[in-house]
Amino acid sequence: MVRPTSFHYNEQTAANNYYQKVLSGVDVDMAQERALAEFDNFVSKLMDHGIQVIVVQDTDSSDTPDSIFPNNWVSFHEDGRTGLYPMFAENRRAERRLDILDLLTESYHFEIKEKVDFTGHEDEGHFLEGTGSVLLDRQHNIAYAALSERTDERVLKAFCERFTYSPVSFMAYQSTKGQRLPIYHTNVMMCLAEEFAVICADSIDDLQEKETVLSTLRATGKEIMTISEDQVRHFAGNMLQVMNNEEERFMVMSSSAYHSLEAAQKELITAHCPIIHSSLDTIEALGGGSARCMMAEIFLPLKT
Repeated sequence: MVRPTSFHYNEQTAANNYYQKVLSGVDVDMAQERALAEFDNFVSKLMDHGIQVIVVQDTDSSDTPDSIFPNNWVSFHEDGRTGLYPMFAENRRAERRLDILDLLTESYHFEIKEKVDFTGHEDEGHFLEGTGSVLLDRQHNIAYAALSERTDERVLKAFCERFTYSPVSFMAYQSTKGQRLPIYHTNVMMCLAEEFAVICADSIDDLQEKETVLSTLRATGKEIMTISEDQVRHFAGNMLQVMNNEEERFMVMSSSAYHSLEAAQKELITAHCPIIHSSLDTIEALGGGSARCMMAEIFLPLKT
């Protein structure tokens, strides 16, 4: 997780992230102050449950208002490889820091055998923003991807070929200003846990695509929990299942997401694992991302 130094509303990402909002009366300094408090409280809650969190301080040298969302530029894999990804907003590309990879290997003794770099696709205007764009079923080697300006099918294919995943691509939409516009990241409308999946099926307008996604989830044995488009607006799709040092699983989400869930939905989740939620109101409003976006989960092996 990356602790921000200059979090604020990013006009470059607002071009196609319709969840971002300008908060009246909140200037840049106030935005940073509030986001920092939310970040630190969130990290504390995770650590209180025995979850290992590696916090890296953002640098002061670049204007990186979205550095708090590291899962968009890097992914970590069980075989010791990492992925580096092409990003839509130019000011987000400075978030990619190889010194963080060095920190993981030198201070935390993770093994990185290869860096698989897809960033050259930026030169062609093609993007794939990490595990925001692609939801990975690592057990069954399936990559779910809602196509958009930030999730290009050509880069998705390149990723799947290098990492040996089968792609399941589709279009997902949200209603904005009287239009149906593409959802910018897959992980806003969908979440994969070990035994279940959370998905806004109503956002997939094409019936064949919807059935393909749902039938693929069922075929992998996952229980399906559907959420509404209104719950997506409260970031109920932006969850992540994590494991603590005792190998206990938790579903992590924002308080906004938690309070948007119905009692039966909470019961479905807690039948599989406890819920951790934390207030991320400022980060969600100005950044248009939530709890899942803030965590780049590490599957790397440890050095022997």
